[in-house]
This record gives sequence, C-alpha cells and structure tokens, in this order.
Amino acid sequence: MKIKEKEYETILQDLKQLAQEMGAKVRFERGDFKGGYCIVREDKTIVINKLSTLQKKIMILTTALKDLGINEHFIQPKIREIIDEITDKS
Repeated sequence: MKIKEKEYETILQDLKQLAQEMGAKVRFERGDFKGGYCIVREDKTIVINKLSTLQKKIMILTTALKDLGINEHFIQPKIREIIDEITDKS
C-alpha cells in the first residue's frame, strides 16, 4: 500500500488513539533511542523518539501495537492494512 505524504500525520494520530484505547500511554521523548513498547511502573507505555521522521514513528508505533496484541481489537481496514504491511517488513 502506498501512503501519501500528507496522510502520515493522520495515520500517526489514528495509531496513537488505538494505543490509548488498548490501555497504553504513548510518549514522544528526546534521547538516544529508537523507541518501542515497555512497562513503566506497571503502565503499558510506548515511547517514541520525537526527533524521528513521521514514517519511523509510524513503524515504531505499529510494531509496539503488534506486541500489545492488536489482533484482538477491531481496527479500521485501512489502518489494519498499514499495520500488517509494516510489521511484515520488519
């Protein structure tokens, strides 16, 4: 699936909302790291380097959602396709 440049921000927001619905906090932080899913004080947390490109942020967030068990939740077909495509590549 080809994603248009102007769609990246919307996709990122949709993925962020999905993570929150699944009970995970999404944090954008600066630092010398890529990001991913972790547990912080018993809270599900997805940390993403705020200096990363939009494409990289989406890749990190989709991988983290897959780790959270996204297959058990309803997801819009377009978002599901993006998640499956990105996680199949990594």
